[in-house]
Amino acid sequence: MKVKKGFIVLIAVFFVFAISFVYAQPKDVYKLHWEGAKFPPTEFNHKNHAEKYKIDCKHCHHTDPNPAEKVTQCITCHDPSGDVAATKGGGIKGMDAYHKQCIDCHKKENESGKNAPTKCNDCHKKA
Repeated sequence: MKVKKGFIVLIAVFFVFAISFVYAQPKDVYKLHWEGAKFPPTEFNHKNHAEKYKIDCKHCHHTDPNPAEKVTQCITCHDPSGDVAATKGGGIKGMDAYHKQCIDCHKKENESGKNAPTKCNDCHKKA
């Protein structure tokens, strides 16, 4: 009887760890949108950028010592309202930070023959 209870407890603990591991993984696709933005949200495929395109985590998560362990949200330093006074450490406003990061990288990729989106409606698709 004790062995059966121990086995059931072991199975339960395994499932708790398995479920928490799944929920701790980053999402594949994030919807990026600022309140009051004039363009539709952008769907950012994190999995493609990390795994398929092999972009180093530190490229985007530039303030985090180890982005694989913990990631600071962009809005912590890049205020989404556009209030430059609210940005921390001389950071630029949220929308400009995303645009600079994404568009500059995409233009660089296009110079090497790739076809990365650089125009507004390439990323901000109407539903």
